[in-house]
Amino acid sequence: MDKIVVLDFGSQTSQLISRRIRETGIYCEVLPGETKAESISAAGLKGIIFSGSPESVYDDGAPLVDKKYYSMGIPILGICYGFQRITADFNGIVSPLEKKEYGRSAVKYLEESPLFKDVPEYFISWMSHGDSMEKPGDGFKVIAVSEHHTAAVVNKELNIYGIQFHPEVSHCEYGSRILDNFASHICGAKKEWNMEIYFETAKERIIKQTTGRDVLLLISGGVDSAVVAALLLNSINPAKIHLMYIDTGLMRKYESAEVEKNLKKLGAENLHLIDASNIFLNALKGIDDPETKRKIIGDLFMKIQQEEISRLGIPENALLAQGTLYTDLIESGKGVGNKAHVIKSHHNVKSPLVEEKRKRGEIIEPLDRLYKDEVRELGKIAGLENEIIHRHPFPGPGLAVRIIGDVTEDNCNLLRDADYIYISELKKRGLYEKIWQAFSVLLPVRSVGVGGDSRKYGQVLALRAVTSKDGMTADVFPMPMKDLLEISSLITNSLPGIGRVVYDISSKPPATIEWE
Repeated sequence: MDKIVVLDFGSQTSQLISRRIRETGIYCEVLPGETKAESISAAGLKGIIFSGSPESVYDDGAPLVDKKYYSMGIPILGICYGFQRITADFNGIVSPLEKKEYGRSAVKYLEESPLFKDVPEYFISWMSHGDSMEKPGDGFKVIAVSEHHTAAVVNKELNIYGIQFHPEVSHCEYGSRILDNFASHICGAKKEWNMEIYFETAKERIIKQTTGRDVLLLISGGVDSAVVAALLLNSINPAKIHLMYIDTGLMRKYESAEVEKNLKKLGAENLHLIDASNIFLNALKGIDDPETKRKIIGDLFMKIQQEEISRLGIPENALLAQGTLYTDLIESGKGVGNKAHVIKSHHNVKSPLVEEKRKRGEIIEPLDRLYKDEVRELGKIAGLENEIIHRHPFPGPGLAVRIIGDVTEDNCNLLRDADYIYISELKKRGLYEKIWQAFSVLLPVRSVGVGGDSRKYGQVLALRAVTSKDGMTADVFPMPMKDLLEISSLITNSLPGIGRVVYDISSKPPATIEWE
């Protein structure tokens, strides 16, 4: 299908550019900024976007772009650093500002342009830059200005555009319209991207990848692995599919029973339920570093899986299926080149055993180019019930990364009970479906309190609830104070081990959604 490619130079919002374009119905993917022109498949390629960057074009080591892109005859849009990169490459001048420009800024375009089709002559943009174009590149003309600087340029002969503002962020008025204008009107990309097409394409990929081999899927109980299970069961013979659920002792309350019930509804024939809680809890004793926790859990998953394959008689050449998402790859520093930073290692991405299998082509990851909201839509098409589709995300390492510090059985039980009360109350109060993700975190802190007439010393529980669309950014859910007070009181009255409850009001960024 037609596609737009975003070359990422380290911007925090490169993924948002991709998301906004996908929302218009046009497929878009993100590639490393250093990607060579000849290595990009020309099939369906309709346009290229250069992202922003924290770097300056005149700095040593600043990201460069393969100049062959300029002669490919394909429309190009440079955003912020991308615009400045184009300017420098065409002999223009980019200079540092005495005062950096951040936030809202009024923009006025000076002449009609397909980039500004159906956009008012004046609109409020979103700026985030410390440099500015002093002189346009050769063949470029200024077509829009902000309150203080150049806002947009065009080289009509080469069909190259540059804008200083960020249309991908929600604060920019008509930003989605501008990106749609570039992708659909300037590039002429057809709006062929939807989950119905992806569903059929994913099935074809699975059939081609499996070629008669058995497939093993580790089920977590979350949305992602359930959608992969539904895809597999829609694509190949159920007798060839082995669904393995490993109880790590780090699961939510009643998780195992719910997983079994839901998988049987999907028509699973080979369902293997393994209790490995003692193994995981023993391996995590005394471990408080979150990255170490994730790696231990990831490796144990693979080790136990291999042992169970042998015990259960599952063919040794069975492929491994995973519910890896695009966001998992991004946060693990994969998928967008050497400018990507590791935010947190996802056990299904960074585990050495997983990486080795991936190199050998033994892993099926049908969701690895999707965001969470797209996965939910795909799950609906695959026949999953709303109860499963709209379940809040749950991390692969489970409660291990929601217990800050040492992971013990007592702490797991305490957090499990507290979280069950929290989530149950959100559902009763009609709040659960308004929230992207809600959960509890047990802190390694004890706080003095009063129980009856006596002094008590209990642990601190943090409640988290955020709104989001794809998990890349998130805002704090404005929990009604009445509900927050009542839920807090219910938790502390029901669980003597909890002495204090706090509510996390951090957005992403700067925080992540999970605490570890």
